[in-house]
Amino acid sequence: MTKTDIESYFNSEKSESMIFMIVAVAAILCAIFFLVMKKPAFTGAAIPLLVVGAIHFAVGFSVYRSSDRQRTDVSYSQDMAPGKIREEELPRMEKVMKYFVVLRWVEITLAIAGIALFFVFREQKNFWFGLGIALAMEALFSLGADYFAEKRGKEYQEKLSGFVERFKS
Repeated sequence: MTKTDIESYFNSEKSESMIFMIVAVAAILCAIFFLVMKKPAFTGAAIPLLVVGAIHFAVGFSVYRSSDRQRTDVSYSQDMAPGKIREEELPRMEKVMKYFVVLRWVEITLAIAGIALFFVFREQKNFWFGLGIALAMEALFSLGADYFAEKRGKEYQEKLSGFVERFKS
């Protein structure tokens, strides 16, 4: 694991979190517009856009805010306190990677539920139809974003594990 690996991982996390926040604000603004429209399908769509948008913003902000501190902590630990990587950073990443598995199944379930609502209520174009479309879109966006974050996390975790193994020797 090199300084470049550490920089790359946390800078990518920070960049993706910024995208999450931008998409979240767009979803929230769209939801507000849909609520003003006062049509059942738009009202249904507004709910997942507001709820998931707020979650995306909170998660994005949290990751964005912590990325620089984590990057400098890990970079410092690599040189000055390599044991911290074994004791803190690797266990943190193991938890993060387990969380991605849970998230994936939640997102798949929500996407399926949204798609099912869309198809069941596509003729009526009612509240449930709108809710289904927006829920599926939000879940699929989350699934896609988390796929790339999980992939980056796995590569970073493997590099951490390699560093810890070399450190043991």
